[in-house]
Amino acid sequence: MAVKKQSFAERPGVDYEALAQSAMFRGLIQEKKAFIIPATIFFFAFYFTLPILTSYSNVLNAPAIGPVSWAWLFAFAQFVMTWALCILYSKRAVKFDEIVEQMKQEAKEGGNV
Repeated sequence: MAVKKQSFAERPGVDYEALAQSAMFRGLIQEKKAFIIPATIFFFAFYFTLPILTSYSNVLNAPAIGPVSWAWLFAFAQFVMTWALCILYSKRAVKFDEIVEQMKQEAKEGGNV
């Protein structure tokens, strides 16, 4: 006997199409884009700068602290940058989650989201 699975859109209770068209949902998506797109561009620019500079120039070969070159410091900075972006996103995600919870509550009450 085959069991038919229902998608979220087919389940009774919440009108997901109306929810996706709501101003609050669109605002949430805009807020997420406003953070994620610049953060991603910064990440890729920062990340690919190291291999490009080490491959095509000698800028990072100079010693920075004793025998440690600028290339090693830049490589270490990539770990710091990754952690910093993760922490920043985690803090921002709390705000996103609050908006989602508010949307869920309004949808449960049958109000306009």
